[in-house]
Amino acid sequence: MTLIIDDSAVKRIEELRTAQSKDSLMLRITVDGGGCSGFQYKLELTEDTTDKDKIFDNAVIADDISMPFLNGSTVKFDQGLIGSEFKIENPNAVSGCGCGTSFSV
Repeated sequence: MTLIIDDSAVKRIEELRTAQSKDSLMLRITVDGGGCSGFQYKLELTEDTTDKDKIFDNAVIADDISMPFLNGSTVKFDQGLIGSEFKIENPNAVSGCGCGTSFSV
């Protein structure tokens, strides 16, 4: 299983590591049941990992339960006039909602 980490996401995580003086800071992506479309992404910055985690580009962590839902996805960091955010482009999602954090498969 694979997760594609765009250079924009790696760059932003490196900026956050520097700003927080935490060299091992990574973005954890978890897929939980719920949200308005059935599943939702949970994103958090952490230094903690477990033996069930998969680490991608030394920047993003996903657990083995979430990986089937994320397989083949691309993680990006978008900066815009309204705000900045990590985004997940998921080829497994057949629909999503306007918030961008909820999807169905």
